[in-house]
Amino acid sequence: MSEGSSALAVHSDLANAITQQSRLTGAADPTVRGADWRLAVVQSVGSDGTVTTNDGIVARRLESYSNPQSLDLIVIDVSGSGSWLARGRLGTGTGNWTTFTLSGSWAANASYYTPAYQVHGDGTASLSGLAQLSGSLADGATVATLPSEATPRKQVRRPVQVAVGFFGVMTILNTGAVQLGDFSGTLPATGNKYAEYDVMARYRLT
Repeated sequence: MSEGSSALAVHSDLANAITQQSRLTGAADPTVRGADWRLAVVQSVGSDGTVTTNDGIVARRLESYSNPQSLDLIVIDVSGSGSWLARGRLGTGTGNWTTFTLSGSWAANASYYTPAYQVHGDGTASLSGLAQLSGSLADGATVATLPSEATPRKQVRRPVQVAVGFFGVMTILNTGAVQLGDFSGTLPATGNKYAEYDVMARYRLT
């Protein structure tokens, strides 16, 4: 190979290397590649409406992403100027209702839906189903325990029928405990008592 051909080959290799490096740099720079989106995992939640991902990106949440949690798998967008948006959490699991733990001798009533919860992406959750107990029911008794993902930050109360001819209040505590109390009269010591979880068809988590 002549000296001229060798010099051309060196220059060609150098040009190819510079081109490849430019492509890599552009792929990492939103001002070069333009707007883009990708998946990210939330590391921490800020008090200013932002989340920080596990690779250090600070993204502002959309209003619809109302209940951010650490370890959420989310979609983030970046503008051509490098500003990041957190669009929201991706769905997990099957989206079906998930049963929760009933307390003591409470049991699901086979004629109704099995007591279960469902968490929604808008910062709310729902309970469904009916459980029953035969015998006495104390005021303020815990009838079930919810997992943390279905537990509200503040207490939630709804009126409910607890026995034939008797009413009370179902309360979800911020510990996850579901209680029945404030009865309309002295409950009989015998007969069926009911926990009607459908009254919590939709409640706030945050």
